[in-house]
This record gives sequence, C-alpha cells and structure tokens, in this order.
Amino acid sequence: MSADAAAGQPRRLVVLRHAKSAWPQSVPDHDRPLAPRGLRDAPAAGRALAGADCLPDLALCSTAVRARRTWELASAQWDTAPPVRYDPRVYAADVPELLAVTRETPAEVRTLLLVGHNPGLQELVLHLAGDALHDALEPVRVKFPTSAVAVLAWHAPAWADLAPGAALLTWTAVPRGHKGGG
Repeated sequence: MSADAAAGQPRRLVVLRHAKSAWPQSVPDHDRPLAPRGLRDAPAAGRALAGADCLPDLALCSTAVRARRTWELASAQWDTAPPVRYDPRVYAADVPELLAVTRETPAEVRTLLLVGHNPGLQELVLHLAGDALHDALEPVRVKFPTSAVAVLAWHAPAWADLAPGAALLTWTAVPRGHKGGG
C-alpha cells in the first residue's frame, strides 16, 4: 500500500479481553488456564473479528497463559494469523503502560490487536474513545467482560500520536461460543 493510500485509512486498535479463565488451586495468577467456557468463547471472538473485517496486521499479547491461549484459539479461526508479540508489560497493565506498549507499534501496522486483561483494557478503551458509533460506549462503561472486543479508529501518521479522546469507538461485541460446539 502506498503512503498516500495509507494516509487516508484510519488506524485501528482492536482490544480483546482474554476469554474466561479457570481458577485452579495453587496455580499462580499468570499461569491460570482457560475455563471450558473460555475454550468455547475464544474461537468465537476470532470468528467475530473476521466477520467484522477487523483482522490485525500485528497482535500484542500478554504473556499470561489465559491471554496466550485466547490469542491462539482466536487467530486459528483466520486463514492466516498475523505476527504476534508476547509482551510481559501487557500483563496487569494500567492505561499508561498499555499506551506505552501500543505507541511502540511500527508505522506500517494499520490494525493492531491488543490481547490482555481488565481493568486496564476497559479503562484504555474509555480513555481513548472521544466518541462512539451507535451508543457503543455505554456498554463498555458498564462492563468489559471476558472475550469482549472493542474497535477504536482514528487518523494519525503514527501510533505514537495516539492520544486521549482521539479515537472513535466503532464496534463492540462479546462473542460467545455454544456448549457442544465452537
């Protein structure tokens, strides 16, 4: 894509909260696996992203087991998975940490997927969204449950330009898989 063509396209940050995790005894938080519902919901999130034409050029994922597994199951739903960077800073990150990681994204990436945890992800969406389509902001204010997806779009030359209130929240969803199937 030429630089002129890319300049007209918005950048998109796709935020995906990890799928439902299990709470086995004596397992550190970082190592918690997905629960059966999470194993169903993560592929549903991948299908929802494909259906909404929100496939990323790059994924940034927490190093926590539940986030990594969410990424693996979601991206397995696509013909070709993009590169992924597992970044320990995304685990338990607050808004300033998530912004710092996001702002390091290479300029050629137009759509970035961030797979992580609450409360940081919910707060990040609320921090960045200056406006929303179709009242999409209200459900995010109330709750950003496991497997929730939010898509933020804005025009800027670089990811380093991402600023509070600069993005438009264009789409949200909470994809759910079905018992007995994907």
